[in-house]
Amino acid sequence: MNSVSDHCCGQKRITTALLLAAGTGSRLFPLTKSSPKCLTLVNDKSILERLINNLKSQGFKRLVIVTGHEKECIMDYLGEKSGDFSIEYVYSPLYKTTNNIYSLWMARKIINEPFVLFESDLVMNTTLLADMVYPDRMATALMKPWLNGTTVSVSKANRVTKYQSGTTESYSDIRYKTVNIYSFSLPSWQAIVKRLNQYVEAGNVNCYYETVFSEMVDNKSLDFESVSFDHKPWYEIDNMKDLAKAEILFPRELKKVAILENAMVS
Repeated sequence: MNSVSDHCCGQKRITTALLLAAGTGSRLFPLTKSSPKCLTLVNDKSILERLINNLKSQGFKRLVIVTGHEKECIMDYLGEKSGDFSIEYVYSPLYKTTNNIYSLWMARKIINEPFVLFESDLVMNTTLLADMVYPDRMATALMKPWLNGTTVSVSKANRVTKYQSGTTESYSDIRYKTVNIYSFSLPSWQAIVKRLNQYVEAGNVNCYYETVFSEMVDNKSLDFESVSFDHKPWYEIDNMKDLAKAEILFPRELKKVAILENAMVS
């Protein structure tokens, strides 16, 4: 897929981010026994610190965090401001018995502008966000044998055409892994909230928000442009093995210097 940065003319950059950080992070236990997943260290920096740095470098001004498990840790760590960067919190009291569809629904009243949605388990190269600061985009990566989870099909015009659940079956079309970073225009967010309301009112609070996105893409009430994350490092950290792999991709600064020096010598 080609970069979409050339198609941004006339669009206003998004400056609000939403982070879903309510979950218990049970697969990273014992690291998450008394700390939220987003404060897990990847070498010398937490997932959250890395995200904050990335957001600041891309000109974001506001961060809304949906909290749950060990919410005080996040609030003590960040406070309400970081320079001219505003930080706000929404507490999800049902975080132990609900999934991320409910966390996203919890943000319906506090956000009334275009925003970028993040999960609390992602680390990435800063430049990957450059094409995600414009509305109605989805971060994707070409499906690889070691990846799993939800995939999407992408048209030649770079539009997301369909979601597929994770599968081990063979397929003929080119599939892309969802990276779980989305940007939304205000009309798209308003349409999503209406659908989220229907799910929550029906008691369907244990599924993923991708279920809603998939239905809306199918009925063409939601349209995403695909943004490739293939050209720079990123990693989703679900368990200890993932953490070990992420620490290889995102080494300490001193290690980076040593790696460069060794490369120059060799």
